[in-house]
Amino acid sequence: MTVTKIEELTKAKSKVELDGEFAFVLYKKELSRFGIREDEELPEETYQQIRKDVILKRAKLRAMHLLTDMARTESGLREKLRQGLYPEDIVEEALAYVRSFGYLNDLRYAENFIESRRDRKSKKEIYALLCNKGVPQEQIEEAFASCYPEEGEGDAIRRIIEKKRVDLSHASWEEVRKLCGYLSRKGFRYEDINREIQNLYQKSDENA
Repeated sequence: MTVTKIEELTKAKSKVELDGEFAFVLYKKELSRFGIREDEELPEETYQQIRKDVILKRAKLRAMHLLTDMARTESGLREKLRQGLYPEDIVEEALAYVRSFGYLNDLRYAENFIESRRDRKSKKEIYALLCNKGVPQEQIEEAFASCYPEEGEGDAIRRIIEKKRVDLSHASWEEVRKLCGYLSRKGFRYEDINREIQNLYQKSDENA
C-alpha cells in the first residue's frame, strides 16, 4: 500500500492516508519511527503493527481515561472515540475491551441516572434524556422498572411543589391551575399530580 497523503492536524500529529483512504492518526515521532513518508510504500506487516501496537493500544487507553473522567453510555463513548479519529473497527475493539472489565454497562448507567434525578424530574423527561444519550429502549425500561416504586412519581412532584413554594392552603384556583399546567408540561401524569396536590392540601389544612 502507498502513503498517498500526510495531513498535519496539529504541530504534534497528522492524519495518514493509504491508497487514498484515511488510515490512522500518528504523532510526528511515530511517523519517523515507522518511516512513513508521502508517495512511499508501507509494508503490510508495518501497517498491521501500527494498528495493533499503536492505534489499538491508544484507543483502549483513551476509552479507559474517558470512563474514569465520567460515566458514559456505550453510544457516548463510541462517539467520543470517533471524534478522536480512531478507525471504526478499532473503536469497536476498544469498546469490547472496556466492556470486558464491566466498565461499560448501559443498564447500570441508566439506573444511576434515574436515581440521581427521579426526585426532581418526571419519567418522561428522564426517558428523553436517556434516549438522547443513546441508551437502548429496552434497557431504559428495565431501569425504570427497578428504580421506581409502585406509587409512581409522588416524591418528584412534592419536591417541585416545595421548590416553587406554593402554599396550597392559601393558593387561589388560578395558582393551582398554573401549578398543574407546569407539572403536566414536565411530563407528570394528571392522576399523579392531582393525588399529590390533594394530599398536600389535606396536610396543610390539618396543620392550619
